[in-house]
Amino acid sequence: MFATRRFPARVREELERSFELDVHDSEWPPSREELLTRAAGCDGLMTMLTDRIDDELLDAAGPQLRVVANFAVGFDNVDVPACMRRGVIVSNTPDVLTRATAELTIALLLALVRRVAEGDRLVRRREEWIWAPNMLLGQGLALRTLGLVGYGRIAQEVARLARAFEMDVIYTTRTSGVTLPELLATADAVSLHLPLSEETRHLIDERALELMKPTAVLVNTSRGPIVDEAALALALAEKRIAGAALDVFEREPEVTRELLALENVVLTPHLGSATLETREAMGMLCVEALRAVLLEGRVPANALNLG
Repeated sequence: MFATRRFPARVREELERSFELDVHDSEWPPSREELLTRAAGCDGLMTMLTDRIDDELLDAAGPQLRVVANFAVGFDNVDVPACMRRGVIVSNTPDVLTRATAELTIALLLALVRRVAEGDRLVRRREEWIWAPNMLLGQGLALRTLGLVGYGRIAQEVARLARAFEMDVIYTTRTSGVTLPELLATADAVSLHLPLSEETRHLIDERALELMKPTAVLVNTSRGPIVDEAALALALAEKRIAGAALDVFEREPEVTRELLALENVVLTPHLGSATLETREAMGMLCVEALRAVLLEGRVPANALNLG
């Protein structure tokens, strides 16, 4: 089997116990050409969100390919119907990154409203400063309203943590909660927790941003293309909303240039699940899926299709 990226040592040890393992041993993804070449002849693949799993790759791998274990909870990089047509099982890594991603969501919200990143940049620039009553005044979380767009496991954990800060929580889904326009108009902080689909792409666009309060902030730890970054940068520059914190980006890893110049923005490089215990747990879900299909002849519990 072929794994497309370096991952925690414990996961590698477990894979080597069960399989003849080929690893692209780098923090950077393989080129498309290398991916196609090294997938050839494999029975299983362990892939990342940056790897496009489509007809071209499945054809290059060959008819013996039986399972693709995607090292992520999201799977918009995988053409699941194409895998189904070939009887290839696809798995993901649900549940284990819920707490880590929720914690980062709250961390980003705090960094934004308490202007932590701004203060850090000020100190690192060695600007002259002294404590003063009006310096870098931010906002507290208590009694503010947090609006959750989507209400799956991660959003529910964010809600639990937010209530510990005495925030009021509202949410919207396709079938319950308040409407999206109502949430955008009401919330002091809007946090996105949706999968990427044609329906959710650019859900937060110029029109949606216009509905938000000028004192409100936006947090995105879900999928970058849910936000129209150009519209967001303009809304921030014109102070139509107060700030934004992004862990994911529309054209990741590229970031819209206009966002980089703004002080009222916190940017992190897709750290939602970036704790050692979470990444190990994600890797072990991949290991278990690969073993289930290739060694035990069964469909794993975290399969996205039935093969």
